[in-house]
Amino acid sequence: MTIRSKLHRSKLRWELATPLAAMRRFCSATLLSATLAAAGSSVAAQTQQEQRWCEGADAATPTQRIDGCSSVIKADHDKGEQLAEAFNARGVAYRLKGEVDRAIQDYGQAIKLNGKLAAAYNNRGVAYDHKGDYDRAIQDYEQAIKLKPSAEPYFNRGNAYLGKAQYDHAIDDFNQAIRLKADFAPAYDNRCWARAVVGILKQALADCNQAMRVSPNNAATFNSRAFIFLKMTQFDAAVSDYNTALRIDPKLAFALYGRGLAKLKSEDQAGEADLAAAKSLQADIAQEYLRYGIRDAR
Repeated sequence: MTIRSKLHRSKLRWELATPLAAMRRFCSATLLSATLAAAGSSVAAQTQQEQRWCEGADAATPTQRIDGCSSVIKADHDKGEQLAEAFNARGVAYRLKGEVDRAIQDYGQAIKLNGKLAAAYNNRGVAYDHKGDYDRAIQDYEQAIKLKPSAEPYFNRGNAYLGKAQYDHAIDDFNQAIRLKADFAPAYDNRCWARAVVGILKQALADCNQAMRVSPNNAATFNSRAFIFLKMTQFDAAVSDYNTALRIDPKLAFALYGRGLAKLKSEDQAGEADLAAAKSLQADIAQEYLRYGIRDAR
């Protein structure tokens, strides 16, 4: 598998939440029983708080979300669709906590309980994506799309195709995401990058510009547009965009190396320092640029 730096595609993968109305129905029987109990008001309040944590409300931490969903799961007796939504919500919390394998287990349980829950397939795809298992991620995104076509699973599948360096497939998926959600800045950003890599430079530039109109302070977009200008031999414009990317995130090895190349192309020897700084952050940065068709000009 071709390895590419994840700096140049959005790190976002879009997880899909459990519908809140369904979660409220899910807890209604528990709330009613608690209200009738001797310590009804206290138990009901606790159960409602657990529900809200499970939903991610009240700025709940991942641990609180896990605890809330676990309580909701333990209290349920239907073993049906609403329980599936609670497992899906807990899976999101486990993924946020970095416990990806446990997230995958919960998504699998949600799918077992409700095979039509598109969110669980999408979210399991996100978990596989985080593990670098792009093939399994793509399979789950495909199932999510079949069940409920929306911009997010198309965007996620496009990211997985980027991870596999299958840029044409990635562009197709970003096209679909944008068709379904016209202001989807990360999709424009990632399509910009994919088009830049394969040399569709004018369209790539238009995508980056559109991404900046919607989300103007994203270092990755400036990084990608600078790369386009570098390929177009517009070195001053490349340096300017790399400068902006580095003001937002000074540790971007890709931007440092690209700025160094652009400076050297303009006979500015200060570029040597940028190349050295980039290599100190990422030892194989020159090889990465070479994979994208740009050699060290020295």
